Amino acid sequence: MIAAKIELVQPLIGFNSGTLVMVFITFCVLLLILKKFFWDKVRTFMQAREQKIIDEFDNAAEANRVANARLDEYSAKIADIGSERRDILAEAKRRADENAQEIIRQAEEKARQIVDKAGEQIEYEKERALSEMREQIGMLAVYAAEKIIEKQLDPAGQQAIIGSVLEEAESRAWKI
Repeated sequence: MIAAKIELVQPLIGFNSGTLVMVFITFCVLLLILKKFFWDKVRTFMQAREQKIIDEFDNAAEANRVANARLDEYSAKIADIGSERRDILAEAKRRADENAQEIIRQAEEKARQIVDKAGEQIEYEKERALSEMREQIGMLAVYAAEKIIEKQLDPAGQQAIIGSVLEEAESRAWKI
């Protein structure tokens, strides 16, 4: 019985050529069915997927190119802004220098006018003082002549009168 039992048990893994042929035929039939009904759809799907990936890479490359172009453009604009800032500052400095020169010129002109006017005023006052001095000298001469005529003195007396008139004139403040 044990011997009979051993013969009945077949190995779990074994090589059966009939099964192998049947699996091969089933595989080929399945392959033909898949090719007939699904191969074009799968191939079309794979080609579409491949094209989509290529397009996405192209779009990414284009986006990078656009981003680099904008970066270059913004860098150029920043450089232009720096240059423009320097130009604006130079122009502002030039205008400030021009304004300063104009203010200095106007101040010098005004100072010259003030000096000229002061010179004219001094000249006028000098002429007026000389005129007053001549008038006072004339009055002193007349006064001295009156004194001399009143006393009809000798030369020593005349000298004393002239000396007293001069002393009196010196004691008065000359208005110059």
